Amino acid sequence: MKGALSGLLAFVSFVLAAGSFYMYTRGDGKAVWLIGLVLFVILLLVFGGMFLSGRVNKTEEIHITE
Repeated sequence: MKGALSGLLAFVSFVLAAGSFYMYTRGDGKAVWLIGLVLFVILLLVFGGMFLSGRVNKTEEIHITE
């Protein structure tokens, strides 16, 4: 999966997690919102990790002196 797509999916997961958190704390308190919150936070971590790992240049060594 390309980096930009992972970043976009991480952002969408963040928005959905924030929406689930808002709906859960708004007073409904239904378990569906809590489950959605946990699911979207896990997806956010996975896609965010994939996005950030694609940013690391694995073919070039990094030297402190450069």
